[in-house]
Amino acid sequence: MLDWAIELQSLAQAGLTYGVSPYDLERYQRIRDIAADMLAAQSDLPIEKVKGLFCNEIGYQTPKLDTRAAIFDESGRILLVHENNGTWALPGGWVDVDQSVEQNTIKEAKEESGLDVTADRVIAIQDRAKHNLPPYAYGVCKIFMLCTRVGGEFESNIETTETRYFAEDELPQLAEEKNNAEQIRMCFAAHRDPDWVTRFE
Repeated sequence: MLDWAIELQSLAQAGLTYGVSPYDLERYQRIRDIAADMLAAQSDLPIEKVKGLFCNEIGYQTPKLDTRAAIFDESGRILLVHENNGTWALPGGWVDVDQSVEQNTIKEAKEESGLDVTADRVIAIQDRAKHNLPPYAYGVCKIFMLCTRVGGEFESNIETTETRYFAEDELPQLAEEKNNAEQIRMCFAAHRDPDWVTRFE
């Protein structure tokens, strides 16, 4: 049902973008409303909230971009940030419209961990829907970057409460919607392999 609703919403948004006839535009808007009703029925969310999250864009629908910084210490442990909800994640977030992937990775690492980093290699570009739960009502491309710390220290902020380095066999409770154990292990593998080839799908 979610897959159908997402596809209907995407088709309706494209129709609203490129349609000319007022009759067609009216039909596309109705299709968009039906898609929102389907999602609301599946999620038990109020229809207004669904429309605000699901039907709030104009133009041709494309996936959002999310960057994640994989930062390692001298012992080969990976840095994770402690989220306000008690789980742990790689520093990262949505790519701002005025930032490149590299710039955004560096910015998010600084904001969430306090560290100054360089973004050195792309580990992977992944379709979030194939790896992370819960499902989102829009597409997301996750970009994992291998980074090097060049300075900085953790500073209090509104998103994270602390940072810590973890070995591969001692991972804490992860923010699964952002990064899971499989993705963290992939980052460890990339860190150990100087000839790592970017994975993409």
